Order: sequence, then structure tokens, then C-alpha cells
Amino acid sequence: MNNTIFDDVFRTMIEKMPYLAVPLINEVFHTSYPEDVKITQLRNEHQQENGEVITDSCLLIGKKMYHIECQSTDDTTMAIRMIEYDFAISIEHAEKQGRRYRIEFPKSCVLFLRSSENTPDYLEAEVAFPDGKVHLYSIPTIKMADYTKASIFEKNLLMLLPFYIMRYEKKGHDLNENPELFQILLNEYEEIRVNLEKELSETGKSELYTDLTKLIVKISDYIFREEEEIRKGLGDVMGGKVLELESERLKAEGQAIGRAEGRAEGRAEEKRETARNMKALNIPINTISQITGLSAEEIQGL
Repeated sequence: MNNTIFDDVFRTMIEKMPYLAVPLINEVFHTSYPEDVKITQLRNEHQQENGEVITDSCLLIGKKMYHIECQSTDDTTMAIRMIEYDFAISIEHAEKQGRRYRIEFPKSCVLFLRSSENTPDYLEAEVAFPDGKVHLYSIPTIKMADYTKASIFEKNLLMLLPFYIMRYEKKGHDLNENPELFQILLNEYEEIRVNLEKELSETGKSELYTDLTKLIVKISDYIFREEEEIRKGLGDVMGGKVLELESERLKAEGQAIGRAEGRAEGRAEEKRETARNMKALNIPINTISQITGLSAEEIQGL
């Protein structure tokens, strides 16, 4: 399977920041899970006789399975692919009840990073069973183009932020030729950076801010891989802050280590002072060693 940068970024968020998927699940399936709900990541590799089926995500919340696929372009075969993926997931988690099996399909949706007026709100396939019953298999879609930066923050759909740049994908030439348009882009991403920093700093998730910003820069670098000035401008707005935060983190860690070393040195000096006092009272060396933890050689050298 050939992974794209979009697959990699999406799966990074699912694997390392799965809680970002919760608001997205609430948005699509009209649930109301709290952000700190327990999430179990299920295997996304499913073995079948004709090969391996790999899905983008498979999450368990409570007793419900959720399957979200990230698709960079509209694909008319996606409904069939989703049935294949969902069937593989449901078979793997089938429950045996006596001689009968219960096969429960996950709740699924597709995130389209690029879409057109022909991209449907639901992917549909009619499934005809041998007994004549027909079931309409319907999978909701999410289209990046439908979400403004305001709605993303309003609904806390931070998982969509790395892909927000897709709306500018076809404007690379215009951005290079039109300084005003380029400045609008930079202003928009400065606003995203400020809102994201505020959103996550207030909830004590500064590490998530750094990780998410890196993914935003990664996608924008790819989208504008032929446009050096645009990459640099966006990198300065978003990436510069990431580096600043990283340096602050390293500085804080260094200060913490320094304080710890200082405390350790202070405790060591207290032990030496205690040993000196005991030695002045002619207390045996081995007794001083047992009490202070200092070696006989250290005590004799005081």
C-alpha cells in the first residue's frame, strides 16, 4: 500500500492524539462524548485470504466501533472499499453466540480532503441478500471544503487544521504574484496559530500545540513544495513559534535538571558536614558510614 503524506499525518493524529477524533465523531454521528472519554485503538490491519486490508483508523468508545477513512481525492469506488474495510473489521470482532455469530459493522465515515460538487454527502451501496432483503449501506462523508477556520475552532475540530491549507492548493501561482493575497494567507495562519495556542494553553496541552503545529507545517510544505516563498512565509508564522516553544521547553528542562542537581549537591554537603561533626566526636568510621551513606575513604578525606 502506498501511503501519502495525508495518510501519514492523519494516522499520526489517530495513533498519538486519538482524543482529537472525539469531536469529529460527535460532529458526524451526533454523539456527545466528552473529550476525555476512554478510547481504545483497535488493530487497523486485517488479514484476508486475498491479502491484507489496512484501514486508516479503528477506534472503540464504550462498546461502539468507529472507522474513519481519510481520502485525499473523491473516488467513485469508495463505497465498495468502505464495505470491504468494514466487513474486515466486523469479521475480526465477530462474537460467537452458541453456533451463531453476531457480526456488527462499525460506524464509519470518510473525510474527503478534496471534493467537488459531485462529492456526495453519503456514500451508498445497495446490498441484496439471498432471502430477497435489500439493505442500503450508507456512509456519511466529511468535506474539508465545508469547514471554515471559525467553524473548526467553534466545534473543536482541531484534527482538521493540518488539512485546512488544501483550500489554497490551487492558488500557489496567484499567491506568488499577488502580495495582498499572500498577506491574507499569512494573516489567516497567524490567526490559526493564536487561536490554537490559546485553545491548548488554557487546557494545559502545550505539547499537543507543538505536535499539531508541526503537522500543519508538514502539510503546507508539501502543498507548496514548488513555492519556496510561500513555504518560508507559512513556516515563519507557524514553525517559528514551534521552535520557540521547543527552546522554552528545553530551557525549562535544563532549569529543572539544574535545580535537581543543586538539591542533590546540597544533600551531599549536608552528609559531609554531618560526617565531619561525628568524626570530631571520635565516632567510629564504619558507624559514620552507615549513618551518612558516605564511603570510609570519603570520611577519612574530610
